Amino acid sequence: MSKLKFILSGGGTGGHIYPAVAIANELKSRFPEAEFLFVGAKDKMEMQKVPQAGYKIEGLWIAGLQRKVTLQNMMFPFKLISSLWKSRKIIKSFKPDVVIGTGGFASGPLLQMANSLNIPTVIQEQNSYPGITNKLLSKKANAICVAYENLERFFPKEKIVFTGNPVRQDLLDVATKTEEGKAYFKLDTNKKTLLVLGGSLGARRVNQLIAKELDFLLESGVQVFWQCGKLYFDDYQHFNERENVQVVAFIDRMDLIYAAADFVISRAGASSVSELCLVGKPTIFIPSPNVAEDHQTKNAKAIVDKNGAILLKENELDEKFETTFSDLISNEELQKDLSQNIKKLAKPNATKDIVEEIIKLIK
Repeated sequence: MSKLKFILSGGGTGGHIYPAVAIANELKSRFPEAEFLFVGAKDKMEMQKVPQAGYKIEGLWIAGLQRKVTLQNMMFPFKLISSLWKSRKIIKSFKPDVVIGTGGFASGPLLQMANSLNIPTVIQEQNSYPGITNKLLSKKANAICVAYENLERFFPKEKIVFTGNPVRQDLLDVATKTEEGKAYFKLDTNKKTLLVLGGSLGARRVNQLIAKELDFLLESGVQVFWQCGKLYFDDYQHFNERENVQVVAFIDRMDLIYAAADFVISRAGASSVSELCLVGKPTIFIPSPNVAEDHQTKNAKAIVDKNGAILLKENELDEKFETTFSDLISNEELQKDLSQNIKKLAKPNATKDIVEEIIKLIK
């Protein structure tokens, strides 16, 4: 059998890049001789993150459509044509066995070209509400690996495989790492820990909330570990002078901070939601309303509808946050229910299951 070749495309945010890298790693462990190429958008974070993970990447000149008339939008047709042309060139010279798309701008033209050249394609859809790119690509894709139920209204039913989202494998055993996590982050072992997650870039409204409610939180008796994101670190790092508060831009050991946390406040990006299902800590989701199709709210609702978490919308924070948080930390029954219910939704074998679908398509 000749050497297998895979092209993967996903980017724009960590939520699209991480699954693509996880899938590549799993394929590589099964086929150590295989060749891999990533395709991303030229000025996005995948151009740094993918080489850091040890893979080659090519960049396309592509960006999404803005919602208003801008120069960017007027350039869009040219960028699209350029990206389709370059995707065709990449596919023709690399000759992949399968092309895998995990979302983000670059995966559109790449999978479109792969489909037109009769190369098998797999879509991995992280969200409960797919974006326009994946809806269009799904008609020709061979398999669509999803993380939420009831996506038949967007995708051809016979192609859907319910796998879950790839998650970091080091999260599978966080239950055994509580002591290590507290020691690593120098947390007070006599206090409950609130972990605040704003996503890789940060979340402005969540940061404003924590800054405003910090006294209330500390008076509730918790210590606060606050990941504010690199865009906001300069604004909030002065809170590090407070006792029982740690503010960081980025967390290098997610497994250990999850292990140490007792409560979590988080955005509801698809990969965060999948990780939190695995980790199983009582969680308050504050979805970002500024994402396409409001998919974070839909991601969070899929968990909340099964009594696995609490949902607070940004416009409810001022009136509801304090009572909601007080109820949560004083009600052990509620904490236990949320933990057990969110854990039931975890899909720890997602990456392996997705790779099984990819293997089926190798000619």
